[in-house]
Amino acid sequence: MFILRGIPAFIRSDNGPEFIAEIIRNWISAVGAKTAYIEPGSPWENGYCESFNARLRDELLNGEVFYTLKEAQIIIEQWRKHYNTKRPHSALGYRPPAPETIIPMDQRPIMH
Repeated sequence: MFILRGIPAFIRSDNGPEFIAEIIRNWISAVGAKTAYIEPGSPWENGYCESFNARLRDELLNGEVFYTLKEAQIIIEQWRKHYNTKRPHSALGYRPPAPETIIPMDQRPIMH
């Protein structure tokens, strides 16, 4: 992405440990960008991520106990596919963001 659009002026993030880690701050500085942290407790500054994280927690994580990493990977991937291909999203007129494009056999055009 940097090749097409250049280095961003700022990389916005929350104050999570992955973004205040020294190695990340060094990388951001090395590429020539600056950090722009959102205020703690200000989800309106990062609405898309906060909305997704709330859905992930409410619809999946609060109702599951994972006993192995593999189990977590499989269940989370199933939820991700459902979230993106089947679950209606109000901002999209209650359509999924990436609906499956499989056409049932009886609806396919007949080739002659």
